[in-house]
Amino acid sequence: MADTNWVPIAAYIAAGLCMGIGTLGPSLGQGFIGGKACESIGKKPESSNVVFRTMVIALAFVESTAIYALVISLILLFYVGK
Repeated sequence: MADTNWVPIAAYIAAGLCMGIGTLGPSLGQGFIGGKACESIGKKPESSNVVFRTMVIALAFVESTAIYALVISLILLFYVGK
């Protein structure tokens, strides 16, 4: 039986799962934020500038968790998977 090193295989699988699961929450959150912003602008069009700025800041915070998932996946691929 061949001596197989399972660490790189597990790192590749973990990196894929990290990106798949780690981006699921932020994508749902971004859709929710965008939908509520459009709903709010539809109800009060005069507040569109304030709502837009607040929405962009909220989207930046939500996107940071997806970036953390990307960083962890890259660490798994390039450092652990060797």
